[in-house]
Amino acid sequence: MAIWDEFLSENDKVIYGGAGFGEKAGLGKRPAVLIVDVNYAFCGDKREPIMESIKNWSHSCGEAAWDAIPPTQKLLKAARDQHIPVFYSTGTDSRPDGFDRGGWSHKNKRTGKPQPITEPRGNDIVAEIAPIESDIVIEKLKPSAFHGTPLIGFLIDLGIDSLIITGTTTSGCVRASVIDAFSQNFKVGVVEECTFDRGEASHAINLFDMNAKYADVMSIDETIAYIDTIEKGLFDHKIDFQSAAVSSM
Repeated sequence: MAIWDEFLSENDKVIYGGAGFGEKAGLGKRPAVLIVDVNYAFCGDKREPIMESIKNWSHSCGEAAWDAIPPTQKLLKAARDQHIPVFYSTGTDSRPDGFDRGGWSHKNKRTGKPQPITEPRGNDIVAEIAPIESDIVIEKLKPSAFHGTPLIGFLIDLGIDSLIITGTTTSGCVRASVIDAFSQNFKVGVVEECTFDRGEASHAINLFDMNAKYADVMSIDETIAYIDTIEKGLFDHKIDFQSAAVSSM
């Protein structure tokens, strides 16, 4: 039973099945991992119920965020063992006058208000999955990791044909990044256990919708099995993985 089945009517299932959506697309031979916004702003600084976490971190996804950390660690280990490029996205600190926040404040009354907690910074990647020297961190102002960033240039330079996307929120920045990756004709996988949202229904339905049209929703075990088939060293001429591995020990 898929995570979204309980939210679909029988009519939904018939319509999407009859229309041909949800076919398995598969991934290519030159993947990269993209971890979207797994920072303290979306996770909080510790594991606690979401209604407690959002008191200090208004965008926090609470316990769902911390449940995604261990499988994300497994994914990172598998990718780094195979010397597969890892990208992170996170927010960038806004101007004091708030001009560069653009439309964020239109739909959220707490946008731009100072957080009571200053350390760690909200845009810092959670320490348990922190980037290492060989990884690339993309700072962004909008939902998609592609919008107004150099991400596409890095992917072209590496000859990437597939993206394994994880992170948060499923309905927001993950979905936006998936659609932009799809629109650039990358093959896309979304790792279910490594992806999270603040709402259960929103998480499940957006996984359903992405799986129907834009990506393959994959389990962590399925993803690692795929990574293990990738030829090791494909990107070594571009990225110094060995140096990064040594420096992170």
